Amino acid sequence: MTPALNIIDTVTNLILLPHEYEWLDFKENWFSKDEIGEYISAISNGAALSGREYGYIVWGVSDKTHEITGTTVNFDKDIEHEPYKHYLARHLKPSLAFEVDEAEISGKRIVLLTVPAAKSVPTKFMNQTFIRIGSSKEKISKFPEWEIRLLNVLSNGIPTIVNTASPDYAQDLTFEKLFLYYGAKGIRLRRDTFKKTLKLLTADGRYNIMALLLADSNDIPIRVSVFSGKTKADTLFSVKEYGNSCILYSMDKILEYGDAINIIQADERGRISERKDVPLFDYEAFHEALLNAFIHNKWLAMNAPMISVFTDRIEIVSHGGLGIEQDLEGFYNGVSIPVNEALASIFLQLRLSERSGRGVPTIVKAYGRDTIAVKKNFIVVTIPFNKIDAAPFELNAGEEGNIQGNEKGTESDQKIEKWPEKWPEKWPEKIRQILAAIKNDSFITIVKLEEELGLGHTTVKKMLSEMQKENLIRRIGPDKGGHWEVVEK
Repeated sequence: MTPALNIIDTVTNLILLPHEYEWLDFKENWFSKDEIGEYISAISNGAALSGREYGYIVWGVSDKTHEITGTTVNFDKDIEHEPYKHYLARHLKPSLAFEVDEAEISGKRIVLLTVPAAKSVPTKFMNQTFIRIGSSKEKISKFPEWEIRLLNVLSNGIPTIVNTASPDYAQDLTFEKLFLYYGAKGIRLRRDTFKKTLKLLTADGRYNIMALLLADSNDIPIRVSVFSGKTKADTLFSVKEYGNSCILYSMDKILEYGDAINIIQADERGRISERKDVPLFDYEAFHEALLNAFIHNKWLAMNAPMISVFTDRIEIVSHGGLGIEQDLEGFYNGVSIPVNEALASIFLQLRLSERSGRGVPTIVKAYGRDTIAVKKNFIVVTIPFNKIDAAPFELNAGEEGNIQGNEKGTESDQKIEKWPEKWPEKWPEKIRQILAAIKNDSFITIVKLEEELGLGHTTVKKMLSEMQKENLIRRIGPDKGGHWEVVEK
C-alpha cells in the first residue's frame, strides 16, 4: 500500500489543478460496481493519450470546487460473493495493477484509486473500451478518430522532441555554441555526459529533434518579418534572419532586436515641469511572449515561431496550441504545463525562465486577455504599440532641439546627439539615463543598470564601453570596489 503521506501529497497536488482531465476524476460518495470499472478503463486510456504514467480517481473531493468533503465509499465490500477489487480486476483486460488507498486530510477520509496508463493495447472493462472526452466517460466506438489516435499512441508513443529522431541528414551535429552559452551562464557542461543529461538522444542512440534545435547548425529558419503597414498584405519592408543555429542564440538576438526597436518617446501632454518617457511597447510582456513561444512551440515539424512587426504592433505566433493537459482558464491564470518538458528544463537551468507561471499573467496584466488568441493549432500574442502623437510638440522656426523636441541641453547631451551613425537609434535616451543613474549613485552596478534600463547584460556593457571611449564617463578604481564618474567639461 502506498504510504499515507504520499497519498496526501498526491491528492493535495491533484486538487490544485483547475479542472478534471482525461486522466483525472473527482467523486464524493458515488458508487456503481460496473461504472467504476468503466471509469478505470477510461482513465487508463486517457492517461496513455496524455503521456502520463498514471491516472487517478479520487473519492471525497467535490468535482466542482475541488474541496475535500470526505467519503464513505468502500472498496473492501463483497460484490456477487467475491471481493470488489477482485471483481474489477477480473473484468479488466489486459490485467491492470490498479491500487486503492485511503487516508485522512483535515480529519476527512479520502480514497485514491491509482490507475496505470494503458500499454500496447487499450484497457477494456467487460470487453468494452472507454475513453474520457472532457469530463465525460464514453465508449470509444462512438469516436473513431479517438480510437485511431489511441491505437497510434499505444503503438508508437506520443511523439515528442525527445523521442523523435532528427532526420538522417542531420545526425552529424556539433554543440560548441551550446557549451559557450552554458559557460557564459556560469554552468559547466560535461562533454562526456551532456547528451544524456540534456536528453539529446533517442532510445536507440540517435540525435533527436531537441539536439537539432540546440546544435551549432540546423535548417530551421527563424525570421522577423517587418511590414510597412498594418497587415501582411502591405509591403514587406525587410526580413531579418536569426535561425539556422542554436535556438538559444536565435532567441537572444530577437530579444535584442525587440529592445532596439522599443524606442523611448517623450510624452509632454499636460507637461508642467518634467516630461514622461514612454516606451513604444511593454518590453517585459514582449520578453515573456517570445520566451513562451520558444518553449511551447511544437518543434516536431521543425516550424519555428513567427514574429511579424507591423506599424502598430508585434505579432508572435507559436505552433501547436495548448499542451495536452492544459486548459484555457489554467493557461490564462498562469498554470504552467510545458509543451516541451525537456526544453523547458533547459531554459529553467539556464535561468532564462522560471516555473512560477508568470509569463501569461504578465502579458495579460499589460494588455488584457484579448491580446492572446488561443487557436487549435497555434497561439498568437499581439504586443500593441503605444505611440505618442508628436504633432503638438513640433519646434517653432529657429528653435533648436533633439529628435524628441527637447531643449538643447548640456555639452554631454550635444556629444550624445553627434554619435556615429552605427549607434542604434535607442541609445541616446538610454545613455542619458545611465548618466543620470551614475550621478545619482556612482557605485551603481551593471546589474542595477540592467534593471533600471530594461536592457540585457551584453548591451549595457557595450554601452558603458562606448561611453568611456567617447569620454562621457570614466571608471575610477577596479571593477570590484571602484566607482563611475561622469566627465564634466
